[in-house]
Amino acid sequence: MFDFTAMGGALFSQPWRNLSWNKQEDLDFMRTYQPQNQEVNHLRILLHGPVGAGKSSFINSVDSVLQGRIMGRALTDAISGTSFTRKYKTYKIHKGPDDFYSFVFNDIMGFEKDTNAGVLEEDVELALRGHVKDGYKFCPSQKLTEGDEGYRSSPTLDDKVHVLVCVLPVGSVSLLSKEVVKKMREVRLAASDMGIPQLAILTKVDEACPKTKKNIKDVYRSKYLKEQVDTFHMLLGLPQDCIFLVKNYGTDAIMNDDNDVVILNALRQMITFGEDFLNNP
Repeated sequence: MFDFTAMGGALFSQPWRNLSWNKQEDLDFMRTYQPQNQEVNHLRILLHGPVGAGKSSFINSVDSVLQGRIMGRALTDAISGTSFTRKYKTYKIHKGPDDFYSFVFNDIMGFEKDTNAGVLEEDVELALRGHVKDGYKFCPSQKLTEGDEGYRSSPTLDDKVHVLVCVLPVGSVSLLSKEVVKKMREVRLAASDMGIPQLAILTKVDEACPKTKKNIKDVYRSKYLKEQVDTFHMLLGLPQDCIFLVKNYGTDAIMNDDNDVVILNALRQMITFGEDFLNNP
């Protein structure tokens, strides 16, 4: 449990990042978006990060925003302490009964501190290149190799990852182990070598900042949250404007338009970055 008193709830007089707070504009963008590159059917977003970061919860949150009701297709587990996601899974989001949005998420096993636990960096790099088949069950002690059942020998551009997104609870930024940071940096460097754009979302902002818990519109006015964005920037090397703050839907039973805008803003940037990559592969 975070100590709100110790962290304080100080706010800047003006937001350090401006949002339009126009939910309908973002919803229209999502509904009409189609990749310009004819070689792909969907823009592929890969989420990675440590165990319990909120990767599956973010997928559910996006699904909830776009469906207009709380969704929970991507299974989550808050108490195991190990990665609940074991398989490489693609999530499509329904736009209609027989139609889907033109982007997909790939969820992956989380990073862990121990050597023989969590997803291997090599397997994440293979996923970036499109070599990991949907449904492959990760093995922390043995990397996927050519000839294995879950290995795709000749991936197309449609199979490859078009944008890489790191997910981390904002209150855990300063608690990351050196081992996990090293794994995340190695994946980031591999993605950079492939030219794949990268962003990050810091989750659970409501748990870390009492002002934001009370009013999500204060998310980009919070001094504490800005400090965590700056710290994460130094740890991983991502530019601050590529790091987004998000409150995932979890125990909430009621949707909130302002929270939807925060989620959609992060998603829109993922799609914009991925689209740029697809047009300059």
